[in-house]
Amino acid sequence: MKRDSRLSSVLHALLHMAEHDGPMTSDAIGQCLGTNPVVVRRTMGLLREAGLVSAERGHAGGWRISADLNRVTLRDLHDALGEPAVFAIGNRHENPACLVEQSVNAALDRAFTEAEALLLSHFATVTLAALAADFARRHADWRASKE
Repeated sequence: MKRDSRLSSVLHALLHMAEHDGPMTSDAIGQCLGTNPVVVRRTMGLLREAGLVSAERGHAGGWRISADLNRVTLRDLHDALGEPAVFAIGNRHENPACLVEQSVNAALDRAFTEAEALLLSHFATVTLAALAADFARRHADWRASKE
């Protein structure tokens, strides 16, 4: 079953952008993510609509973060991506009149709802600035280990 990795990809791209001086082209971001620039443009377009990034045209143009990293949370990004399903598992709907299926679906729905609420609540507490700081710490530790 294929998982929706857009949130992870967007975070990856934004952290590269945060470390980069000036705008980054869709080609450059695509190389960082190992994906096609068309996919980058489509995804960045969603972030632009949410006011999180901006695009500069021309030879020296590209994508730039336009929001404060201290204020942008994983929840903001999840929402900007169209609130993709958090879980890849779901209920059977083969026989809605079946009482067993109704019981199972009711229990699973309750669990899915509670788990999703908890996850989205956590997403609201993690900022891009916190991720950037964690990356900077890991990068510094890595560099120190190479010396």
